[in-house]
Amino acid sequence: MSILTGVHEAIARLDAACAGVGEAQELSRDQLIAVTDALGVLRRRADAVQVQVAAGIARESRPELGAGGLAKEQGFRSAAALIAATVGVATRDAAGWVAVGEATAPRVDLLGAPLPAKYAVVGAALSSGVLGVAAAAMIIGVLERCRVVAGVVRIAEGERVLVEAAAGLSVDAVRKLVVRAEAWLDPDGVPPRDEERRARRSVTMFERGGMLHLNAVLDVESAAPVVAAVRGFVSAAFAARKDAPDPDAGDADRRTVPMIQADALVAFCAHVLGCDTRVPLAGATVIVRMTLDDLESGTGSAMIDGIETPVSVGAARRMAAGGGVIPWVMGADSEILDWGREKRLFTRAQRLALVERDGGCAMCGLPPEMTRAHHIRWWQRDAGPTDLSNGVLLCETCHHRIHDNDWAIRIDGTGITARVWFVPPRYVDPARTPRLGGRARFDIAA
Repeated sequence: MSILTGVHEAIARLDAACAGVGEAQELSRDQLIAVTDALGVLRRRADAVQVQVAAGIARESRPELGAGGLAKEQGFRSAAALIAATVGVATRDAAGWVAVGEATAPRVDLLGAPLPAKYAVVGAALSSGVLGVAAAAMIIGVLERCRVVAGVVRIAEGERVLVEAAAGLSVDAVRKLVVRAEAWLDPDGVPPRDEERRARRSVTMFERGGMLHLNAVLDVESAAPVVAAVRGFVSAAFAARKDAPDPDAGDADRRTVPMIQADALVAFCAHVLGCDTRVPLAGATVIVRMTLDDLESGTGSAMIDGIETPVSVGAARRMAAGGGVIPWVMGADSEILDWGREKRLFTRAQRLALVERDGGCAMCGLPPEMTRAHHIRWWQRDAGPTDLSNGVLLCETCHHRIHDNDWAIRIDGTGITARVWFVPPRYVDPARTPRLGGRARFDIAA
C-alpha cells in the first residue's frame, strides 16, 4: 500500500463533504460537521506520513554519516532543523515528529534482521488516522519514562490501553489520560515526584506599571486548598449573579473569571488580616480519593478533586491530618447513597459518590465545585428518585445544553462504578451512538 493512500482517501472524503459548495460560508450545519470531521481525518493521516518522513530524514542524517548526512548536505545542523525550516514549524515540534517516527518505525537488530516497531500499536493508530501526532507523542513519552520501571509486559499493556482510551479525545483530554497513566505504570514514582515538585514551589511578586504582578508555582499538595477556595469563590459569585433581580442593571456584576479570582485572593488575605466578614464560598471542600488497599499499604497514589496530577498516599495522609480535607476511601463503609422518593435533594454523601463516579461535570469535565447534582428523570415531572442511578453532576451550561438540545443520559451499572453515557439526538447522530462521560473517560485499567 502506498504511503499516501490514507491521505488520498482523506482528501476524497473532504472533497465529498464539500461537494457543490463554493465558499466555506455557504456550508450547511451538516456540511460544517462533515467538513470538520474530514479535515480531522486528513490532518491525522498527514501526521502519519509526516512522522514517517521525519524518521527517514533523521535516518539519512545520522551522525555517523558526517558531512554526507542529508541535513548537513542541505545546510542544516540536524534533521529537526531541516524539517522545521522546510515545513515552517518550531524545531521542537520537528524533533517531536522525529521521535514519534523513530518510535513507530520498523527496526533491525545488530545483524540486520527485521524487528517490529518499538510502539507498533501507536504506529498503527497513527497510520489509520485514529491518533494525531500530538496525542501519539504524549503516549510514547509516558511509556518511555516508565519503560524501565514498569517492564516490557506492562508497557505493552499500557500502550494498548492508552491507544484505545485516547481514540476520539482532544489533546487536552489525552494529557489528562497520560497523567493518570504515569501513576498507574509507575506507582512507586509518585512520592519522589511529589518531593521534587514541592521543592520547586514558589510565589514571586513585583510591581510594574502601577500593578502588582504575582506568579505562583505550587505543587499539588500545596495547591489543593488554593484551588478549592478560589473556585468556590468564583462559583459563589456566579450564583449571586444568577440570582440578581436585574442582571442588566448598571451595577450588575460583570467581572470576568480572572477578575473574580483576583478578588478572591484579595478577600482571603483581608480575611486573614482581621476581616470579620465571612468569605463566600460555594462547595469549597478539598476531597482526596484513594483506595483502601493503598491507604493501608502506603503505596500507590491518590487523586484530588479538581486537580489532574496524582499525589502519593503519604501526601494524602498529610493533607488529611491538616484538617479541612475529606479523605474519600473506596472500599470502606459509607452512608446510604440511595434515598428513592424520600428526599428531593441529593445528600452530601450522595454528591461525594457522584463526584467519585463523574469526576466533575460528566459531560464537559469542569471541576466538581462548578457543578450541581441533577435528576436524570425529573423529580416532579417524571417522579424520578433521588438515587445515584438517577443522578448526574452537570455544570449549568451542560445542563441547559442537554435539555435544550434533546440529549439523553444513560447510566450503566450501579453505585460509583457505574458509567455515564450521553446519547445525542438523531439530528446530531442518526445512529444515536452513546458517548462515554464522567471519570470513566480517563480511567486507566488493563
